[in-house]
Parts: sequence; structure tokens; C-alpha cells
Amino acid sequence: MSNDDDAAMRKVTELLHDHRFGMLTTTAQDGTLVSRPMTMQEVEFDGDLWFFAERESRKIAHIGANPRVNVACGSGTDWVSVSGSATVVDDRDRVHELWNGGAQAWFPDGPDSPSVVLLRVRAEGAEYWDVPGGRLATLVNLLKARATGERFDAGENATTRM
Repeated sequence: MSNDDDAAMRKVTELLHDHRFGMLTTTAQDGTLVSRPMTMQEVEFDGDLWFFAERESRKIAHIGANPRVNVACGSGTDWVSVSGSATVVDDRDRVHELWNGGAQAWFPDGPDSPSVVLLRVRAEGAEYWDVPGGRLATLVNLLKARATGERFDAGENATTRM
């Protein structure tokens, strides 16, 4: 991995740390892309994203047929798109390790319920956009671009392989 990739990986990690929810996109059997909000579990991003899922859900069926997925999240001042492969992890110890109140709300029978599995997304690449200064800076840059005829400065954008 190059220094540029290392820096981009650190930036992706930093931006993901600030997000709790991501839109997980899978591919249905007919080729249709399907996205749904998922709660990212609170673990340090090391190239893997973790989610709780229901064993018999459509997303698990989609991943069984095609493990290629994307997870995207954004706040209005930064966006991250992570592409990779998903696997279903049926590991009770790991389920207990990641279990939290949010998971309890979705799975009231608790972490030992046979319907609870984990979904691990192993990142293969990512792209991010970061607008330092937030929405006000974005507005100022848009106005400046219109006034000067220069291209809009949308902040930092990079891609990286994981």
C-alpha cells in the first residue's frame, strides 16, 4: 500500500468513526440493487464493517447469491462509500461481544436467538468526500464559484484500495 493509500485509509477510518448508520446495498437475484439502512457496530474500522442481521432476511439471501456489496454513509459535510464482499458470520462469542441496546431493540429474544447472525463486510476499496468547514464552507465555495466562474471546490476527494 502506498503512502497515499495509507493516508486515504486513515481518512476513511476517521470519517467512518463519526457515522453510526450506513446504507448497505446488495444485489437481488434479478440484478436489482437494493439499499437499506443498517447500524454499524461500534468497533474500530480495520477494513471490516460489522452489522447484526436476521438469518432469514432478504439481505442474507442476496449475499448468499452475490457477496459483492457497498456501504455508504454521509452527513452533509462528508461522505464515505465502501465496496467489498460480505459474509454471514454465525459466531455466538462475537455476537455477545458486539451486542448492545440497539441490537436488543431489533432482536428482543437476545443474542442467543438462532435468528441473529453477523454480517461482516470486508472492504476492498473506498471513496470519500470531505468538506472542511461544513455546510457554511460549502455555501461560501458555491457562491465564490458562481461569482468568479471558477470550478466549485468541493473539498477533499480520494479513493483507496484496501
